[in-house]
Amino acid sequence: MTWNILAWLLPAVMGALLLSAGIEDARTREIANAKNAAIALLAPLWWVAIGLDPWPGMAIQLSVAALAFAFFVGAFALGQMGGGDVKLIGALALWLTPANLISMLMVMAIVGGVLTAVFLIEHRVKGGGDRRAIEVPYGVAIAVAGLLCLREPLLNQFL
Repeated sequence: MTWNILAWLLPAVMGALLLSAGIEDARTREIANAKNAAIALLAPLWWVAIGLDPWPGMAIQLSVAALAFAFFVGAFALGQMGGGDVKLIGALALWLTPANLISMLMVMAIVGGVLTAVFLIEHRVKGGGDRRAIEVPYGVAIAVAGLLCLREPLLNQFL
């Protein structure tokens, strides 16, 4: 077993960035580009820390992340997601294996659905007679799902 400091430090930093992004989105309905950039730019260090092969490992990571990002750009174009949310998903996809990414997206959908229901109920209870769109801080769902899916790669380093 190798005690590579980056193998446990990087997920901790990633977790802090995800937590910060979720809190920021809940407060302001925006996620800073700097947080998304930091998550994306730390991914290659993560790949090195876990010993991911340059070919095909890193190529697969980049390809899957690009596909996920492109898919959610479509959701942004339809007005279904904010730009910060899309960038956060794309950056997070660089960290997760394709299987973990699918798990993360499923957890994100469930948490996002619950969050949307809570916001809808709150809107109705507060006399939501107006027909304005409810702004759901979807970055919270992305952050929760990302944190839950990060535990597996971290545990794999020590078990």
